[in-house]
Amino acid sequence: MEMLLIKLEKSINTPLYEQMYNQLRRDITDGKLPVGMKLPSKRKLGDFLNVSQTTVELAYAQLAAEGFISSKPRKGFYVQAIEELAYVQPMQVAEEMVTEKIVDVSFDFSPGKIDTESFPFTQWRKYAKDVMDESSRNLLLLGHPHGDWELRQEISRYLYHSRGVDCIPEQVIIGSGTEQLMPLVIRVLGTEATYAIEDPGYPLTHHVFFHNNRVAIPIAVDEEGMDVSLLQRSGATVAYVTPSHQFPTGSVLSASRRTALLNWASSVNGNFIIEDDYDSEFRYTGRPIPSLQGMDKGGNVIYLSTFSKSLMPSLRIAYMVLPPVLLNRYEKAFIHYSATVPRLDQHILARFMADGHFSRHLNRMRKIYKRKLQVLTETLASYAPYVSFSGDEAGMHIILTVHTETNEKSLVLAARKASIRVYGLNEYRTVAQAGEPSFLLGFGGLSTEDITKAVEDLMKAWNICKSESTC
Repeated sequence: MEMLLIKLEKSINTPLYEQMYNQLRRDITDGKLPVGMKLPSKRKLGDFLNVSQTTVELAYAQLAAEGFISSKPRKGFYVQAIEELAYVQPMQVAEEMVTEKIVDVSFDFSPGKIDTESFPFTQWRKYAKDVMDESSRNLLLLGHPHGDWELRQEISRYLYHSRGVDCIPEQVIIGSGTEQLMPLVIRVLGTEATYAIEDPGYPLTHHVFFHNNRVAIPIAVDEEGMDVSLLQRSGATVAYVTPSHQFPTGSVLSASRRTALLNWASSVNGNFIIEDDYDSEFRYTGRPIPSLQGMDKGGNVIYLSTFSKSLMPSLRIAYMVLPPVLLNRYEKAFIHYSATVPRLDQHILARFMADGHFSRHLNRMRKIYKRKLQVLTETLASYAPYVSFSGDEAGMHIILTVHTETNEKSLVLAARKASIRVYGLNEYRTVAQAGEPSFLLGFGGLSTEDITKAVEDLMKAWNICKSESTC
């Protein structure tokens, strides 16, 4: 096998993996690397170019994610055919895109959907009416760049009582979504930071690192969460984790690994943890999992969360809690920035929280989602031993594993033909894995009746019978 001649410039700011990715992509697009060609292994190419296997792995992973190469288990990476893209007429592409957008499904197991039937419209409408008044004309002007004090105060109170987060309102920064706050965090941490990300993990956040030219090293996740021993050997300086309910596996970072992770962060000056607590409000068994931030004694944890699951995704209000050392850096770096969340929306939410409606809403939704989860797991249990599930202690999705030799892609297509949308676990991995296929089943946006029908239709599409059936 011939080695790839890739020119890498270690003296420029562009990361080596991105340089490698850009050159390989150009070579594939230009036809210099023929379709079906097997690429060198990560180890061999790394040794040849005198770079780490992680650098090669990151470049290969991005090429695979974009469809330029494909991975065959235990065989390697191969160049994919892409030349037909050049012959597609613009109008045909537009028509296909429109067709894809209007395709509907009967049941969507999206992990991002919520129960819209149970939203407290009456109370929300009252606060919206109160805020939209002449007495609030000052809210038409720009407010504090970190967010208005009233909302930051309510968030800090809520976090202390519900998650054990130790902070004051000055540490809270409000933004229009995690994906808007993350680039700000990345800039504050500087260009020298190297990030460890969970694998599998949240793809949107992973893209944020890539598009901001930051090195992101995948770290394996198991039933105890991120493997901290691999993190310690990775050379990363910042760890992005979802410790209370790992996305997407649903695992909880174990007590021993929590301690090890916090010790790792405090052992070296400049190490930090980004704790994404995206759906911590919904836990159905045992005591709530305490936040890492509340356990942190060295000021090394950046806490992130959002109201997307607890209230509504369209509200576009998220927040982060910065440790004091980073708060000073943030204020200097973004002194001229304005808050990205409308002040009227901030004050509606602040009053909603101050009067106790947010806590009451969460208590009600916790019962509703727990009931939906119970219906989902009971229905799936009737199909054992052909399927099994995990991650059912918290959150709004579970992991379904199908004990079959049929691959994940085939099962996704079979579900789509039955007008059901499911999400394969490999969609959230850096590199797809072989073995028994697993899927995320979100239940938040489905009614209890729909959950039962959706599971039954899905099992029928996959030719899986109930355990007591003789079909």
